[in-house]
Amino acid sequence: MEEIHRRIPHRKPFLFIDEIVEITETSAVARLKVSPDLPFFEGHYPGNPIMPGVLLCESVFQTGAIYLAEKLGSDALNVDKVTPVLSRIRDARFKRMVLPGDTIEVTVKEKDQIGKFHNLTGEIRKDGKTAVTVSFALAMVPKEEG
Repeated sequence: MEEIHRRIPHRKPFLFIDEIVEITETSAVARLKVSPDLPFFEGHYPGNPIMPGVLLCESVFQTGAIYLAEKLGSDALNVDKVTPVLSRIRDARFKRMVLPGDTIEVTVKEKDQIGKFHNLTGEIRKDGKTAVTVSFALAMVPKEEG
C-alpha cells in the first residue's frame, strides 16, 4: 500500500487499487480485491450488490495516475505537490458485473500526450474476461495551479 500512497494522493475510503503489479514505459497494471465490506454495497443494490461502474472507472483512473506519477518522475511522485486531474472520459463500456469478493486486474496504456494532458486507455478484467473499457485523459497539476 505504501507504493500506492507514494504515487497518488487517494486514500481509503476512496482508494480502489490494492496492489501495483507492474509499471512499464507505456503501461501499468494494478489489482483490487473487491471487499464485500465496502459501504456502497448496502445501497447498490440491497440483496444484489454490484460494484458501481463509476467506481470501476475510478480504479482505472487511479491506475493511470500511478502510471503517470512513475513516468513523470520526481515532482509527480510528490503527492504534496501534484494532483492527478481527470480531464476527459470517453467511450466507457461495461461488459461484466463486478461483485463483492471478485478480484479485478486493471490495465492502463498511454496513447499519446498533448501538452500536459495524457490520453490513456484502460481495461478491467475479471476472471480473464473484459469487464470494463474506457478512454480518458489525465493531467498532473501542480497544487498551486489547482
